[in-house]
Amino acid sequence: MTVGRIFLTPVFYAVFASTILKGNYALSWIILLWVIQIVSEVSDVLDGHIARSRNLVSDIGKILDPFSDVLSRVTYFICFSAAGLMPHWAMIVIIWREFCIMFIRIVMAKEGTALAAKKGGKAKAVFYFISGIFALLILTFQSVGYTVYMDTMILIGKVLFSLAALSSVVSFIEYLVLFLKTETMKQFVKE
Repeated sequence: MTVGRIFLTPVFYAVFASTILKGNYALSWIILLWVIQIVSEVSDVLDGHIARSRNLVSDIGKILDPFSDVLSRVTYFICFSAAGLMPHWAMIVIIWREFCIMFIRIVMAKEGTALAAKKGGKAKAVFYFISGIFALLILTFQSVGYTVYMDTMILIGKVLFSLAALSSVVSFIEYLVLFLKTETMKQFVKE
């Protein structure tokens, strides 16, 4: 499922870039984007549930799963930002957070330790999901010609993306504090 999410990511981008970013809001393309995003999000939840319930959690899974999540979510955030639905600053904050977390994961993996998701990271994922779904909802309304309250909806979407960016900062601080307390960090500083 994790690898499937990785393969769906460029499909989402290709569909978005070749349709929405070119002004083609045909409902069939919007539905395809919905399917890709929902399949990605649901498979993420199922993948984690199956791994935990069957005791199949592995160090590679702790690295590959967050990687696939970052790849897919950053891709659709870039798309939504390019379409004017997400503030550019929020996208940049999220990308910086994700790269910093990847760096911490790489340093810890070097020492043989995998950094699993924390509560803040899970809360951040919920904000990412809600803001992404709301952006697709806006695109859906645009595709059927519903323009009443569109400015308000776009504003609400930007607020949701801003909350996603702020939750990503809070989550990063949680991981950073944890990392600073580890032996890995002490070893890293010595080098």
